[in-house]
Amino acid sequence: MPFSRLAPLTLAAFLALYVVWGSTYLVIRIGVESWPPLLMAGIRFLLAGSLVLAYLVWKRTPWPNARQLGGAALLGVLMPAIGNGLVTVAEREVSSGAAALVIATVPLFTLLFARWFGHRSRPLEWAGMALGVLGIALLNLGSSLSASPRGAALLILASAGWALGSAWSKKLPQPAGAMGSAWIMICGGLALVASSFAVGERLAAWPGVEGWAALLYLTVFGSMIAYSAYLHLLKTVSAAAATSYAYVNPVIAVLLGAVFLGEHVGVHEMLAMMVIVTAVVLISWRR
Repeated sequence: MPFSRLAPLTLAAFLALYVVWGSTYLVIRIGVESWPPLLMAGIRFLLAGSLVLAYLVWKRTPWPNARQLGGAALLGVLMPAIGNGLVTVAEREVSSGAAALVIATVPLFTLLFARWFGHRSRPLEWAGMALGVLGIALLNLGSSLSASPRGAALLILASAGWALGSAWSKKLPQPAGAMGSAWIMICGGLALVASSFAVGERLAAWPGVEGWAALLYLTVFGSMIAYSAYLHLLKTVSAAAATSYAYVNPVIAVLLGAVFLGEHVGVHEMLAMMVIVTAVVLISWRR
């Protein structure tokens, strides 16, 4: 459907994903300088989900049933906890631009998982997947990821977790509307905080202004606004359209990282970005 025919709320949701999520890679990179990564991600989602839930309770929104809460818990583990938590951990070792480039492969994983739910892949989609794998290989030849195999592995696992949650969300029972966003963020936040305690994360020092500002931005814009926008798009447009943020986020993240953090963008990174974005375009292409 052409953008001119989309509802204003849907257009606003696309804008939030394209711009806000593209900037969150930079903000996460700043935040992990002050916060343990799993703890920061857990607080972010717990706070965002609790604020949304408190508003919905005040509005007397109907409470979800047990099956819906179970679906929200599963999606919370797959998307905020695995999909975002592992990105936050990886950004202690890799640049924000490189992280965004790997996460741009989410539509490739989404296509794979969609086959479990009855989607039949077209030849063009398989070509896009092959091109995406080539893009990841090129990215690993560059300086950003080759120095951190662990960071690269965490980012690929994050992409797979987010993609599985995105594909499964079409089938799982879950709370409707903002109630679903709230519970998914709360469940993901609880899983992240539990993981933080399990691995023994500790605050080395009380975060400064930059650390608190990063947490506030990620809570309000990256979670309450952009995450709710993504769940809205998953319910109102196709999965391919909902994951189209993957075209734009890497470019924004690479530019912001280069401008504000002085991150190096080499030939391998630029070539990988073009290959990965082309692969995503092929996968999402419709006549």
